[in-house]
Amino acid sequence: MNISAVEAQITTFLDKYDPAIATQLREARVRLRALFPRGFELIFDNYNALVFGIAAGERTTDAFVSIAGYPRWVTLFFLRGIDLDDPLGLLEGQGAQIRSVRLKSSRDIDAPGVRALIAQAIAAQREALAKAPKLQTVIKLISPKQRPRRPASATKVVRPGRVKA
Repeated sequence: MNISAVEAQITTFLDKYDPAIATQLREARVRLRALFPRGFELIFDNYNALVFGIAAGERTTDAFVSIAGYPRWVTLFFLRGIDLDDPLGLLEGQGAQIRSVRLKSSRDIDAPGVRALIAQAIAAQREALAKAPKLQTVIKLISPKQRPRRPASATKVVRPGRVKA
């Protein structure tokens, strides 16, 4: 798939989201990509979220940092976050490996504490990234079944003549 076809496909993925979340996810992707002149951007339009992962290789398991768009927020994930030094307590999560930072704005990626976490993640991959090609984007997965990308309505519609229980 050529670059323009890949970007067109990404646009269709983003169009499923509420415009505010789509904009935040798009901007967060740009900010994250700017930190990686080499490697692979692996894209997963999976069941739960649209994910843009960064990896030194093309394998899914090579990814070490990613951003994911959900109906109400965008999250920055560190796939080996358990190993990161987090003196500011920014990382969330209790899993065996993954930690995350929920982004209030795409600009949060540029916050000093978040940049320090990203720098640690990069340092652990420095040798592999140095051997990687110029940053390439690869769509790895388009799930045929997906959760809605927009938030469900907060209010239920009561049809005329029906009693709300």
